Amino acid sequence: MKPRPPTLRTKKRYILARIDPPGVEIGPRDLYYSILESLTSLFGDVLAAEAGFILISCESGYAEIRCTRGLEHQLRTALSTVTGVQGKKVALRSLATSGTLLALRKRRSRPLPPQSEESGEWEILGSVYSARRYQGQKVDLVEKGIKGQELLFLTQDDREEF
Repeated sequence: MKPRPPTLRTKKRYILARIDPPGVEIGPRDLYYSILESLTSLFGDVLAAEAGFILISCESGYAEIRCTRGLEHQLRTALSTVTGVQGKKVALRSLATSGTLLALRKRRSRPLPPQSEESGEWEILGSVYSARRYQGQKVDLVEKGIKGQELLFLTQDDREEF
């Protein structure tokens, strides 16, 4: 069977999403199902099937997703509503949309800022947190404990108040 000429092929769009907070390990299958659940709950089964999204890769804090052209806005909306994957609190931030995977990977070439552990623990509202400071103004506090972890996101100004 001959391949279809480019004029008859279905047009695709590629979305680059950053996984926050950096350093969280997420399986591609779990991330795919979280995005699918979000897309289905927002827009229904029909639009989720029409979007035909595929998770191309999920590595080093980024996710590359392919979808049908014209439905990338709905997929970006669904990405912003994902709050957790398999019990881990994460957020997906849409960084770029492109017509080719090569152009999308050029935008990805900038590495994520390295995270550095600060020594010391903070006690806020009766819970003990360890601090992670990132390049710029961002400080994350991760609750220490056995039963799950809670994340607090602070700016440098918030940090000075404590």
